[in-house]
Amino acid sequence: MSKLSWLCAGGFGVLCLGAALAAEAANGERAPIPDFNPDGLTAWAADRPASDDFLPHDKSAGPGPVESDPAHPYVPNGEGQQSTYRVADLTNPILKPWVVAQMKKTNDDVLAGKVPFIARERCWPGGVPAYDIYNRGQPVHIVQSKDQVVMINELFASTRRIYLNVPHSKNPKPSWYGESVGHYEGDTLVVDTVGFNDRTFVDNYRTPHTKELHVVERFRMIDGGKTLEVKIRVDDPGAFNMPWTARSTWRRVHPGMLIEDLCEPNNDFYFGYEVAPLPHDDTPDF
Repeated sequence: MSKLSWLCAGGFGVLCLGAALAAEAANGERAPIPDFNPDGLTAWAADRPASDDFLPHDKSAGPGPVESDPAHPYVPNGEGQQSTYRVADLTNPILKPWVVAQMKKTNDDVLAGKVPFIARERCWPGGVPAYDIYNRGQPVHIVQSKDQVVMINELFASTRRIYLNVPHSKNPKPSWYGESVGHYEGDTLVVDTVGFNDRTFVDNYRTPHTKELHVVERFRMIDGGKTLEVKIRVDDPGAFNMPWTARSTWRRVHPGMLIEDLCEPNNDFYFGYEVAPLPHDDTPDF
């Protein structure tokens, strides 16, 4: 019995679904599409130490995401020197005045020695497009079916559902990850997302947005399938002076089974961050 057959027979449907879809395409049952999990064991992880930032932006490409203040450069963990918290460059022309004022308060707190809010450290959803730079370690598993694509980040099982070849709802209910609809354009998965609440940030510099946020992502494998590139366009006339673009990349890994990784409140009780309350429910889901 092959490894794939063993996995499928053992009930690991999430892991073998990608290979099954590839087999359908080979048999002519559907138009070829990019297969983000061709062997049933593939996932995608951060490909560099500072992976919880968008890639450095080419200014010639037009407006880009908020980056580190040159006077206070961001140093992530694992760089062989003292790490720092982020201080945002508030001269970025995309930012509305109210956004600059809000972010300046956060910058001032960091420069005063306070610990800033970071969604993953407080067990909060990352939102979009921050989902593409949400964590630096655990991989993202991508499950493709005929009607939807499901992205599952092993960090707290943060999950996005992308519904294929359908229009947006007339009035989508605001949510953490918004309403995502997608389609394939050749070797690219194009994802259009609207319907956000305004409780997340678009990046790890704590750049806010409004419920008008509109994000388009284009997922494509490059480097012979070793890298998954995400090109992002962000538009929010309530928070930004103009649309802007960003880019992120993930590397192919083979972690095997998707593991359950729960968020534990160690940062609150052990480290004493006390930055923001941990999310909780007052009523059960059942």
